[in-house]
Amino acid sequence: NVCRLLTRRTHGFYARDAGVAHRKNLGLLRKIMCQESTKFKNVWTTHSASPIAYERGRIYMDNYQCCITSIAQQPRLIYQKSKCAKSEKIEDALLLECPLGEMLPSPSDYKASLIVLTVQNWLLRLSADSGEVLEKVYLAGSCCKFFRYLSWDTPQEVMIVKSAQNKLPAAARQAGIQQTVLFYLAVFQVLPLSFIGMLEINKKIFGNSVTDVAVSNGILIVMYSMGLVRLYNFKAILEQFMEQPVDLGQEFNWNGQVGVVGQFPYGLPCNIKITDTPPLLFEASSLENAFQIGGYPWHYIITPNKKKHKGVFHICSLKDNTLAKNGIQDMKCCSLEPDWIYFHPDMSGRIIHVGPNLIKVLKLKEVKNHADQMEIAEDFTIVANRENCVNNSVTVTASGRVVKKRFTLLDDDPEQETFKIVDYEDELDLLSTVAVTQIGADGRAHLDFHCNEHGILLKSIPLKESWDVTYSHEVYFDKDLVLHIEQKPNRRFSCYVYQMVCDTAKDDD
Repeated sequence: NVCRLLTRRTHGFYARDAGVAHRKNLGLLRKIMCQESTKFKNVWTTHSASPIAYERGRIYMDNYQCCITSIAQQPRLIYQKSKCAKSEKIEDALLLECPLGEMLPSPSDYKASLIVLTVQNWLLRLSADSGEVLEKVYLAGSCCKFFRYLSWDTPQEVMIVKSAQNKLPAAARQAGIQQTVLFYLAVFQVLPLSFIGMLEINKKIFGNSVTDVAVSNGILIVMYSMGLVRLYNFKAILEQFMEQPVDLGQEFNWNGQVGVVGQFPYGLPCNIKITDTPPLLFEASSLENAFQIGGYPWHYIITPNKKKHKGVFHICSLKDNTLAKNGIQDMKCCSLEPDWIYFHPDMSGRIIHVGPNLIKVLKLKEVKNHADQMEIAEDFTIVANRENCVNNSVTVTASGRVVKKRFTLLDDDPEQETFKIVDYEDELDLLSTVAVTQIGADGRAHLDFHCNEHGILLKSIPLKESWDVTYSHEVYFDKDLVLHIEQKPNRRFSCYVYQMVCDTAKDDD
């Protein structure tokens, strides 16, 4: 297969579309990976007293001061920076990758970099290969001192830097001073890094009960304490309420204060002032502000805003709020941890509903003879490998009579195989699941690969390390790599790296 692809490439078959060759190579990798003779071997394990993060083949430790590549045959150190002061601690980070087909101002822009936010409100762009600081922007001016969160509005294009919620000191609150500004949002275009603007989320505009805000795909999402979620057009807000556009490095006079935008101590001006409530796009009431949009045509998922409805999901049309046929999804599972639901990340418009022992992949389809109405149908299901047994407790009374007490275990009882993680590997088009069984103190987990189209089990990989269901776990499946990060009590972290090994010979490992 490899020789055939190389021959076709030399003949110019892929000269105008390199993506064809890449997709064929990934198809070959998927077939090799799912072969019975292919194993995944634990090649590296490490432990740390600080959080461990993973981003596209790079393992970050010691608050991003240490970077290890996981792509090599055995993970190896890329760079190790000297220990930073507490004032330079990194609060959040995003991996930034070069957009295809665009001309960029600096050669370093074509290589992957890491955008990090420090505790002292510096936004830094670091080289992913060396940790070198490529760009630095000071965020906090006179308006805000506590920026803490990074997120994408449009992935790899528009980035949002969000502040912590503003809270007045206790003395100011006792004096009766009211805090009206809850959050600040700084908006950046990336590669090249440029400042779009900063705006505030104010109680006077959005209401007194605002608890949180988020920005995603051009939508400003405002959440309220009573479970209400409101959506606004974020791009329209930027255009309508922009007072004056400014650029990084520009000398600027703002409210009588002169400084350079993005430099210490001036920071960034709040140049977007929302003076009136923006037009409302949509609102819905949902338990714990849980709200998702997806599917085709557009639908949304909510849980009715009452505690008794926890674990019940309503799938409704975004166009007219009508409930889809079979749109109430309830697994009726009796478990300590609730089931969860979300739109499939493969952009197929399907929905994944995960319970302790069952994974349902649902699809939207037109109701027969009613083209304007949609219904929810099962595409396929994945069932945990467990026995439907009921434990019997036998007791004998003083008179010698035998009494049997019959009871049913919880659906997520640790002694039964239970789904803990479900993920999607987009490059190989595989649905991955982690199922765990714990007997006593020893828990065993395995990672399964399923066909994303039909749900057929293609490969199962046992994880060698013990899995305690009371700990926090993350599992990353990235092409030929499996990485497991575990957080134990007292902030002890462990990282286990598995790599694909193609060997037909018998290997005890």
